Amino acid sequence: MLAIIHGKIKTMEAQEQEDGFVLIENGRIVAVGDMETCDPGILQDKKRIQVIDAKGNLVMPGLIEAHCHMGITEEKKGMEGDDCNENVDPITPYLRAIDAINPMDAAFNDAIKAGITSAMIGPGSANVVGGQFAFVKTHGRCIDRMIVKAPAAMKVAFGENPKVNYSGQNVSPSTRMAIAAMLREELNKAKEYEKQKQKDPEMSPDFRYECWLPVLRREIPLKAHAHRTDDILTAVRIAKEFGLRMTLDHCSEGHLILEELKEAGFPAIVGPDMASRNKIEVKNMAFKTAGLMSGQGILTAVTTDHPVSMIQFLPICAGLAVKEGMLPEEGLRAITINAAKICGVDDRVGSLAVGKDGDVVIFDGNPMEVFTRTLCTIIEGKIVYYDEESGFLC
Repeated sequence: MLAIIHGKIKTMEAQEQEDGFVLIENGRIVAVGDMETCDPGILQDKKRIQVIDAKGNLVMPGLIEAHCHMGITEEKKGMEGDDCNENVDPITPYLRAIDAINPMDAAFNDAIKAGITSAMIGPGSANVVGGQFAFVKTHGRCIDRMIVKAPAAMKVAFGENPKVNYSGQNVSPSTRMAIAAMLREELNKAKEYEKQKQKDPEMSPDFRYECWLPVLRREIPLKAHAHRTDDILTAVRIAKEFGLRMTLDHCSEGHLILEELKEAGFPAIVGPDMASRNKIEVKNMAFKTAGLMSGQGILTAVTTDHPVSMIQFLPICAGLAVKEGMLPEEGLRAITINAAKICGVDDRVGSLAVGKDGDVVIFDGNPMEVFTRTLCTIIEGKIVYYDEESGFLC
């Protein structure tokens, strides 16, 4: 059992405590409250309970990266460590992120040191359909033991990336029309497969289409790479045609169509705004987008899209969004509970609440401020990092 005491508890839910505690047992939170309500026996049972004195520092849920490619596009390894895109076939829904994520990638350690305890990881955007994302914890050596949800989303992509990748190969898609048409064709085939499966539950599974069933049943969303307004609205159009859940990833020009996106009702994962405008479709990207969208009531998260920008800068990206108009509380929600809701895992992570995973971070200030240090990162009740230089826990 682990007890964190005398912390400024920010639960990301209604209640906050200026001098509070969090109690974790068997990897789950079993109590959160004011120190006045804390059982004195907790502080005395040294054999059974490990006690961390937060010393008035900020205690909050672990941060969440809602869209990245760490462990699939590995740092320092070039082509040998790049498994992000199977860019010889535009339709690859059967690919699974868990078969390519390498937890030994240095980015996982960087994430933990930044207080990021979980992440949505998956294929890139070279293909119209890229494959299945997985939501995982950032600590571990065996990806199978790190999984929170897999599959967690189906990656699809609109705009420049599929166009550029396949027009050079003299095959479709070379236009936005072809991207949309190919996705519709694939979804129609998947729906036909679903109908056949309903008629004959004993039929042999088709590997290519079995992976679409969770999408068609609305158990997981499409994860739509879309930067430009026309690509965003095409994604919305197709998702509505087929009655699918969807997250709008990047959404760089979302601030230009706020009314339409509010009406559409899909959540957005905005970013990476800490990157160069190296493509025509991102010429209007800006840190103001996340705040303008959340201000319209659109459920919004912030992403680094690691390695496009480095994962350890996730809280700083949220801070820059706040600097450009996002409400400070929404900035924190964009990398905690909002990200958890968008990824479909808010029953386990994203806030400090009884029954949720014991993923807790102690900061010496607001994590969105550049000088703030991560003092301690805890995943499922286990201390996975602490700041030795600060003397914390020493």
